Amino acid sequence: MINTVKKWFDDNKNRSLFYQFITILLFIYIGHFFFSNTVTNLEKQKIASGWGFLTKEAGFPIGESVIEYKPADNYGKALSAGFFNTVKVAIIGNFLAVTLGTLIGIARLSRNWLVSRISLCYIESLRNIPLLLQLFFWYTFITDILPIVRNAFKPLPNVFLSNRGLVIPLPKSDPAFELVGWGFFLALILILIFWKMARKHQDKTGRSLPFIKISLCIFIMIPLLGWLIGGAPTAMDIPKQGRFNFSGGYTVSPEFMSLVLGLVLYTAAFIAEVVRAGILSVKKGQTEAAESLGLKPHQVLRLVILPQALRVIVPPLTSQLLNLTKNSSLAVAIGYPDFVSVSNTTLNQTGQAVECIFLIILLYLSTSLLTSIFMNWYNKNIALVER
Repeated sequence: MINTVKKWFDDNKNRSLFYQFITILLFIYIGHFFFSNTVTNLEKQKIASGWGFLTKEAGFPIGESVIEYKPADNYGKALSAGFFNTVKVAIIGNFLAVTLGTLIGIARLSRNWLVSRISLCYIESLRNIPLLLQLFFWYTFITDILPIVRNAFKPLPNVFLSNRGLVIPLPKSDPAFELVGWGFFLALILILIFWKMARKHQDKTGRSLPFIKISLCIFIMIPLLGWLIGGAPTAMDIPKQGRFNFSGGYTVSPEFMSLVLGLVLYTAAFIAEVVRAGILSVKKGQTEAAESLGLKPHQVLRLVILPQALRVIVPPLTSQLLNLTKNSSLAVAIGYPDFVSVSNTTLNQTGQAVECIFLIILLYLSTSLLTSIFMNWYNKNIALVER
C-alpha cells in the first residue's frame, strides 16, 4: 500500500494535482473561517446584513451626476450615480493621459534641446509630487485663485471660467441628438472594421490606406447625417452670468476639473516614460533605413517606429491605465461624488459596511479586469507576426 502511494506521488502530474487540491481546500477553509466570523460578529452587534437597503430612500443629495438623481431616490440609484461618475472620470482621464503622455514621451526624445529639457522637467516634477498633493493644489487653484462669478474669464463667447468651474453653452434637448449619439457609436464600429480591412490590405499589397483621413471623415459624417435627419436643430442653452452663480449651459464643476487635471498630468508623466522606453527599444538602424527610403520624420515615427515600439509600450501602459482608474478613488478628498464617496455616505447612513466595501472592491476589480482584457486583446492584434 505504501509503495503504491509512493509510486503515485512520485509522478509529477499526480503530485501537482495533489498540491492543487490541498491549496483549494485551504482557500475554502480560510474563506469559510472569515465568512462565519463576519456573520457571527454582525449577529452579536445586531447589525442586519443583506441587500435590502438598496431599495430604501437615500435622502442625501449628490452634487453632480451623469444620470438623473434626486435625494428621494433609493440607495441603489445613488450608488449607480456614483458608479457612472467614476466611469466618466476613468474614460476621459485615460484618453487625455494617453494622448498627453504620448506627446510628451515623443517630445522627450526631440532633437530640439529646449523641447527635450522642458519635457524632462515636466516628467521628473510631476512624477515625484504625490498625487493627493496635486489634487489639493488644483482644487485650491480653481476655487481660491480663479476669479469670482462677477469677474469670470471669458476665453470664448458665452464661455466662462471662474471659481465655480467652467461653464459652456449646451445644445437644447432634442430627439435629433439621440440619432447623433447612435451615429457616433456606428462610426466607431465602422472605423474598427475599416482598420482591420486596412491592415489586411497592407499585408497583401505592402501599401497603406489613408486610415486617419478616412476614419476622421466617418467619425464626422455619420453623426452629422444623424443630426440632419433629425431636423438639424440649432437651439442652444446659453449660460447667463449672475452675481453669485451661472444659470443655463453646462457646468464642469471645480471638483471634476481638479480631479481630471491631477490624474491626467500625474499619469501622463509615467506614460511619457513608457512611450520613451518603447521608442528607444527600436534599433537605430530601423530609423536610418526608413530615412534612406525618403520617408519624412513624422512618417518614420508613425509607420516604422511606433508599430514596433507598441509591443514594448502596451503592457506597462495597461498598468498606468489601471492606476488612473484606481487613483480616482482619491476624489473623496476634494469632494467629487465618485463611487467611493457615495458608498461611504451610504455606509454611514445604513451601517451596511460589509456590503458597501464589497461593492467598492467589485467595482475596481471588474473595471481593472475589463481594461486588462481589452488591452491584452489590443496587444495581441498589434503584435508583429513573422511571415
